[in-house]
Amino acid sequence: MTEAGPALPASVAATRSLKSRVVRAVLSLLVVGGIVMALAAFAYGRVAARASYDRLLLGAANEIAGAITISGGVPLVDLPTAAFQLLALAPDDRITYSVRSPGGQVITGQDTPLPETVRQAGGGFFDAEFTGLAAAERARFVTVPRRFAERDFSGTILVTVGQTLRARNAMALGLTRDALIVLGFAGVLLIVLGALVVESAMRPLVGLARDLAARDPYDLTPIDTPVPAEVAGMIGALNDFMLRLERQIASMRNLISDSAHQLRTPVAALRVQAELAAEETDPEIARATMVRIVRRSRSLGDLLDQMLSRALVIHRTAEARRVAVDLRDVALAVIETQDHALIAPGRDVALEIGAAPVLVLADDLSLTEAAKNLLANALRHGAGAVRMGAGIEDGAAVLWVRDAGPGPDAATLARIGARFERNAASRGRSAGLGLSIARAVAEAFGGRLALDPRPAGFRAALILPLSEEMP
Repeated sequence: MTEAGPALPASVAATRSLKSRVVRAVLSLLVVGGIVMALAAFAYGRVAARASYDRLLLGAANEIAGAITISGGVPLVDLPTAAFQLLALAPDDRITYSVRSPGGQVITGQDTPLPETVRQAGGGFFDAEFTGLAAAERARFVTVPRRFAERDFSGTILVTVGQTLRARNAMALGLTRDALIVLGFAGVLLIVLGALVVESAMRPLVGLARDLAARDPYDLTPIDTPVPAEVAGMIGALNDFMLRLERQIASMRNLISDSAHQLRTPVAALRVQAELAAEETDPEIARATMVRIVRRSRSLGDLLDQMLSRALVIHRTAEARRVAVDLRDVALAVIETQDHALIAPGRDVALEIGAAPVLVLADDLSLTEAAKNLLANALRHGAGAVRMGAGIEDGAAVLWVRDAGPGPDAATLARIGARFERNAASRGRSAGLGLSIARAVAEAFGGRLALDPRPAGFRAALILPLSEEMP
């Protein structure tokens, strides 16, 4: 027997083992098969016993019929011992016989039953009650004719021999018992073999469970343990799950790292400025310091909003169900929230969308967060009027934000979108976090973030595959 597998966690609801299921199934089949086989064996035994003992009964009747002679016009019967020796093969059975004249009178023997149909047919087998015993008992009878056509006697003499059914029933039960014994041995063998086969088949799974239990908690590499083909699909699904989990953990680690990196400096600066304001005695200097504290607090609030937006996007892109989303609706929703009026009051912001739908298969909330970050990035780091729009370009869906500024230089453009990237226009705030959120959303839905300096201004765009539901 193999070793027991690792103990199951309390949260795992284990059902009956496969081994017990196979044993129960085999037992059920054996019970049903045993009943069917017993009935079949008993029926066959009765047929076989009837055929065997009918031949003995017929042989005894023929022996008696052959011993009949006619003397002086009178039938005489000299009972042969061979006839009763044949019937003695069933020692527990009772025997009766009769010899009847053509007129139906009993010449010798007992008054055995003789159905009219058998009499008219001139002989044959039949079943009837054996009445010569203390209690009536079923018996098997045979009647054979012996025809005479002599000068002083002419007619048919009927010889009837009967025997009870004890030996026949014993033979049928014996055949049934033998069949059930064979079935019992075969059943035990099948149960043992079934248990061994299941145990052998489960051995790779027990090894797999042991390997998983021994793994480092942070080891999310794919499982490469050889398993049967029937389990390969489950292992593939488990590997996919661990890959998604690893991505989620990596994203959360990046989020924590981002938070620590992004918040450390602003919080420290805010604390220092608050301490200076508390110690300052000059009202004008204290007022200027408080203004800087307010400005720094607003900047820190914007940063926290972006961090929360990133956390939301990490969760939504991994868990939310993909549905058909019209990018025009996303752009319209972002403009209608009027967040730009708080970020850059008085700035010229407009929407440019067409009449044709721009459908993608994605999550509406994640796309909205990405679009908000693109717009906020353009308002904070761009210049001039800002335009947001959606359309179809080169067979792809595009959600874009464009400002009138020249955009960053080539070196900065190559790095922008990475975490913590700052440019000269950012006034100390990270320009990379908002774009990294947009890039993460685009890549989660099979697209990309495109940063493109154009004659009309710098454009940042989410380029996504069109949905198959496009009309």
